[in-house]
Amino acid sequence: MGKPIISQRRGKGSRRFISLRHRYKGAARHKIKNAAGSFYGTVLSLEHSPAHSAPIARIQYADGETGIILAPEGIAIGDTITMGKTSEIKSGNTLQLADIPEGTLIYNIEIKLGDGGKMVRASGTSAKILSKTEAGITLLLPSKKTKIISPLCRATIGNVAGGGRLEKPFMKAGKRWHAKRARGKLYPITSAVAMNAMEHPFGCGRGRHMGKPSTAPKHAPPGRKVGQIKARRTGRKR
Repeated sequence: MGKPIISQRRGKGSRRFISLRHRYKGAARHKIKNAAGSFYGTVLSLEHSPAHSAPIARIQYADGETGIILAPEGIAIGDTITMGKTSEIKSGNTLQLADIPEGTLIYNIEIKLGDGGKMVRASGTSAKILSKTEAGITLLLPSKKTKIISPLCRATIGNVAGGGRLEKPFMKAGKRWHAKRARGKLYPITSAVAMNAMEHPFGCGRGRHMGKPSTAPKHAPPGRKVGQIKARRTGRKR
């Protein structure tokens, strides 16, 4: 008799597979939905958040509200940032894409006006404004792909702090385990062909081979839906 495979157990919601949300500091996003006016804020602190790969900055706005933004490179406690149409082109300030010159590095870019920022949020990343046309603002993303965004969407000037994070080695498996646990990720990961037959359909194959096609059958039960699901094609393109 078999048992639920690892991908099924991950959906169970047990403590090993859930993120520790009680440690999260809050959402790092733009403050306002209407960018007609300008808002000023002062950096209260720079903090580490387990929910983000980059450091966060806690902001005290002039209206008394506090918020969190992704910290740009070069920001310090006590610095002043602004949000709105009259903001200058300075690292940490937030403007509409229509008001940002071409060639400027930006991050935390909105896809729809008022969503608070969805793209280019990882540590050490930034996008560049390539051109402005009637169709919209063309951006060069960190993946080297281009994307056209509405000129009304907002973005923050600068580069996300925390660059070089992936260059530091973990050195020990235990440190990686703790890092993965903070995000609710599975670690260590065992390959399917190294498992027993009762643990995975690809397991126990007298050597490391699957013993069956990697594309799952169309009407396979949930425990068999592993490998390539509804693959259009397989193998190397020749």
